[in-house]
Amino acid sequence: MLVYQALRSATPSQLRTVPVPADRASRHRRHGLTTPLEDDDHTRAMRADLRGAALHLNQDLTRSQIRSWGIDDFLTCRIPGTEVHLGMSRKLFAVCARLHEEDLAIARHTPGLRAEDQLAVNERGSEEAQEEQRLAQRRIFHEQQEEARPRLRSLLREAYERGETSDWRDLLRRPEEPELDLASDEGLLEAATPETYLAVSRYDLPPIHA
Repeated sequence: MLVYQALRSATPSQLRTVPVPADRASRHRRHGLTTPLEDDDHTRAMRADLRGAALHLNQDLTRSQIRSWGIDDFLTCRIPGTEVHLGMSRKLFAVCARLHEEDLAIARHTPGLRAEDQLAVNERGSEEAQEEQRLAQRRIFHEQQEEARPRLRSLLREAYERGETSDWRDLLRRPEEPELDLASDEGLLEAATPETYLAVSRYDLPPIHA
């Protein structure tokens, strides 16, 4: 959810979508579900083909075709103040958006839980009383989350499936698609799981000592 919040609050100029192989499950892995991308021949060839196609197609047409070529584009942004790039798939973004909406609905029905209510709460009582009240509010919030869990399962499954075919402009609720990043940045070390993306600058990593 923290990655979702970072992506959702980023300005349009900070957002990019990065092409990654749709079939990440069968790619070479080093650890668990993580697929390193920067030295993966399939990824490099796929991106080269996409750059070639983009010379003859406008961006929207490229986006409409890349899925049929076995390519996804993950939404990413560089976390301000760092050289870390985080991202996620359409499906995961759609799930996080729906879960965030449901959590906000619960918060609206839990008096004093929202940040805008805290000022009034903090003006009353001792610090000990305020902390007890905050704990009680969080307990109510989590209880309501548990009560909503059976209903949420189906809602989140629907969001996950709908996200696969949604445009980023619809998921972000913005009029334009984020820029499709077709540049080959040799300075980035990239990795992807089936639904998440991480990249760091190789120049910011500590040297490897023999």
